[in-house]
Amino acid sequence: MTEQGSRLAHAIATMGGLGERLPAPGTTAGSLPAALLWWGGCLVVPTTSGRIAMTAVALVAAAGAGLWAAEKEAERRGASDPGPVVIDEVAGQWLTYLVALPFLPDLVSAPRLATIAGAGFLLFRFFDVVKPWPIRECEKLPGGIGIVADDLAAGYFAAFSLLIGWKIFG
Repeated sequence: MTEQGSRLAHAIATMGGLGERLPAPGTTAGSLPAALLWWGGCLVVPTTSGRIAMTAVALVAAAGAGLWAAEKEAERRGASDPGPVVIDEVAGQWLTYLVALPFLPDLVSAPRLATIAGAGFLLFRFFDVVKPWPIRECEKLPGGIGIVADDLAAGYFAAFSLLIGWKIFG
């Protein structure tokens, strides 16, 4: 790979280097910024269909670029899933919201959006850290697929938990 390609992969995989600079990078440089960006985007986009489209575009970009960048950065570092690689947490966090959005009512108020963003963040971090079956099995997939797949699986688990919680407490 060229030097420019290597730098691009590093920038994408580590969210501009934040994954190397912050403690607990999966949380502080990956999931938390993704949740905050999603919440901010939802404050600007007023409809559920618009929010779904916004989240889908962000997810496809993060997962698509993340598959390539995570694999290249892991190869460069000689590790199967290096801690500073956080684009996978970004993709998983956004998948949490994308799966849940069609089943939630239009969330018009900022506090209500913040509740969904916060609950989705906490649930995603729980499933990403604990990795119950089958999430842990996804890590065994090769290369960038394995790096990203467990976070996408955690995103699905978080989304369904968010929906159940919303039905019970919302």
